[in-house]
Amino acid sequence: MKPAAHLRTKMRTRKRRRWAGLLYVLPAFAILSIFQLFPVLYAAGISFTDWNLIRPQANFVGFEQYKTLLSDPSFHIAIQNTFKYTIVVVLVSGILGLLLAIVLNQRLPGVGIYRTLLFLPVVTATSTAAVVWKWMYAPNASGLLNQAIGLVGMAPKRWLLDPSLALPAVMVMSIWQSVGYSMVIFLAGLQNISRAVIEAATVDGANRWHTIRYIILPLLTPTIFFVGIVTVIHSFQAVSQVIILTEGGPLRRTLLVVYYLYQQAFGSFKMAYGSAIAVVVFLCIALFTLLQWRIGEKRVHYGG
Repeated sequence: MKPAAHLRTKMRTRKRRRWAGLLYVLPAFAILSIFQLFPVLYAAGISFTDWNLIRPQANFVGFEQYKTLLSDPSFHIAIQNTFKYTIVVVLVSGILGLLLAIVLNQRLPGVGIYRTLLFLPVVTATSTAAVVWKWMYAPNASGLLNQAIGLVGMAPKRWLLDPSLALPAVMVMSIWQSVGYSMVIFLAGLQNISRAVIEAATVDGANRWHTIRYIILPLLTPTIFFVGIVTVIHSFQAVSQVIILTEGGPLRRTLLVVYYLYQQAFGSFKMAYGSAIAVVVFLCIALFTLLQWRIGEKRVHYGG
């Protein structure tokens, strides 16, 4: 075959492969576009109107909804509460998940049962778990937590009605539900680390702390990076536990931004205003992800 003919055949083969690849990707891309990309773009478009669920006609108002957000004290409180909630839940659930993963990575009797029990909260519906936790947080002596602290002589607490305790109480439930997910991901990362590396460090005289600090943690940075991004996104979207436990109270101490979005869009029928809040939430999540990505570029080490 002549060189020119061979080159044309090679180019046609590459083109067919490219189109074949696009055809394979097309179904997934179509589903994502219809159910994710289009709703995001549609919500962004609605945020520039004054549309609500009562009046069908929508008028273009530009950035008026965003100007209202800037002067909305409830939105400011919701953002502050969400940042506090996210920081605490992400850090505590991540640290506890890592510690549990290190412990359960050992050859212990019944270790599979412990892993399963710790992961059960993750697959429990948030609404169902919140109902149980609301019973546990009952302010009278019948509440399980009040019964527990009563055994050591402490007075009953109004867990969900006290402004200083309500947000920490919601955080505790969220940590309980998310720590199992972090544990499983960290456990997968730990099992991907070669035992030969750890054994070599032990032979060289490294104790348990040195092994964790200088070997396990550096090799686990890709997993830490992944867990950090996923838990931040999940924490920013918290809403079910707030609806059932506190409804944003008391004194707006548990008013999280997605719950405020829910109130405005479906409680007050301000769909355009709710869409503007959704856009801001999306930008906050994107900013956090970008920040984590920038930090991860310098601190994440890939390799065995």
